[in-house]
Amino acid sequence: MGDTRSKLLDAALETLKAQGIAGVSARTIAAAAGVNQALVFYHFGSVHQLLADACLHGSEQRVAAYRERFAAVTSLRELLALGRAVHEEERAAGNVAALAQLLAGSQTDPELAPATAAGLGLWVAELEATLARVLAGTPLAEFADVAGLARATAAAFVGLELYEGVDPSATTRALDSLEQLAVLVAVLDDMGPLVRRAVRKKITRLE
Repeated sequence: MGDTRSKLLDAALETLKAQGIAGVSARTIAAAAGVNQALVFYHFGSVHQLLADACLHGSEQRVAAYRERFAAVTSLRELLALGRAVHEEERAAGNVAALAQLLAGSQTDPELAPATAAGLGLWVAELEATLARVLAGTPLAEFADVAGLARATAAAFVGLELYEGVDPSATTRALDSLEQLAVLVAVLDDMGPLVRRAVRKKITRLE
């Protein structure tokens, strides 16, 4: 039973990548899984619920695959380097195409929207933990809303993933700009306590 359910979850994601959300049906998913399409309804009740469960299932798998690499990150530059790697690997695996289809379907599907949000939330949680660790002890630690920054980073990443499909050079340029900001933070952190205090004072005035 568990094996059939897993097959259907994986098949739903593969069908989404290959045929888009318009091509997803009990028949196409069952064919990809190599099972009878009645099993879609037996295990999930509906194709919509299968897609929702597959979205979360896929996100859990992908986040778990990168967890050790996130845990090894010690700076913003390393985090950006990992972000570039995730970007390339996820696109090559077809997961960006699947995400685009899920986001499109979530606009009108009340079952799919919360599942897509929950899937993205797993990435946000990983980013938040990494940012909290990396920023600890830096001038930004006192002022950065780490939870908000993690969500902004995830949203930017999703946007860049989708944007690359129409303008790859712009995506590269945006990632390069983020790397420049990471360098600036590293330089600021190396400037000593006097400079850091001056920056803190300036930021406080702007708040």
